[in-house]
Amino acid sequence: MKISVVGSGGWGTALALLLLENGHEVTLWSYAEEESRILCETRENPMLKGVALPAGLGLTTDLSCVRGCKIVVLATPSFAVRSTAHRVAPLLDAETVLVSVSKGIEKETSGTLTQAIQAEVGAEHPVVALSGPSHAEEVGRGVPTAVVSASEDQGAAELVQDVFMSPRFRVYASDDTVGVELAAALKNVIALCAGCCDGMGCGDNTKAALMTRGLTEIARLGVAMGGRKETFAGLAGVGDLIVTCTSMHSRNRRCGILIGKGTPPEQAVKEIGAVVEGYYAAANAKALADKMGVEMPIAAAAYEVLYHGKDPHAVLTELMTREKKHEIEDSWV
Repeated sequence: MKISVVGSGGWGTALALLLLENGHEVTLWSYAEEESRILCETRENPMLKGVALPAGLGLTTDLSCVRGCKIVVLATPSFAVRSTAHRVAPLLDAETVLVSVSKGIEKETSGTLTQAIQAEVGAEHPVVALSGPSHAEEVGRGVPTAVVSASEDQGAAELVQDVFMSPRFRVYASDDTVGVELAAALKNVIALCAGCCDGMGCGDNTKAALMTRGLTEIARLGVAMGGRKETFAGLAGVGDLIVTCTSMHSRNRRCGILIGKGTPPEQAVKEIGAVVEGYYAAANAKALADKMGVEMPIAAAAYEVLYHGKDPHAVLTELMTREKKHEIEDSWV
């Protein structure tokens, strides 16, 4: 099958290698000429050091590479998803399936990324979200990984499942696109908080509490927006939350560590040297929570630290001393 991966960051490159290994004809598109030149000359992505790019992998900056493709994978940063889909739309063949592998919420609309893509490419092109606990650094090296292929179009979700499946990359199908995408975007906010706790010198108890209650917030908002509660207990929810909150591969966690040690948030984001999706997702989470009337105290606290310079230590104390609650919200009703 002819497939183009649009976006040659670490994640796009790792997926392109996986698809090539699965026997598909794959082209990897780069936004910048210099980026593509480095890939061509070194046959290695600097974000995946030690992982060779085989001669069979096509490399280009010509977006017409999507012509004739049954599947086009969009692997750009979240802020560039809509504009890239807009550029791709007139070049697509009829019924080409779009696969969104970016994780975020669109700032302007507070909508999901598949919704942004669908608005640009039209209803004739099915859109699938591929998400789960999947660091590019590990997928690129062939570390066993499991993810979710989610779409309202069952045929499209199962097509993506078939195309990506391998002995080292297991894919589960789902029809809960909203739940999968919100889990993917919002866990980055919690991962920033987890890193912040690490930077402040908190322990395992703190991180466990943060992750558990953070997942509760994510699920609360996700269900309010039409997602299914069980999705948040699956790979796209708790699975992705675990890996992003605990691994040093996670840019969000590393950024949070810097903030916890006293680095101003904007400076911490710059020091990471790549997109920190949780920084932007925190603002989107607050907007969505306000819009839907959903209580998200951890996400709200993250917003105050990131955008209003509030002291993380003070925020932690405020969270710990909130009014008493029942853990199960509808218990004893």
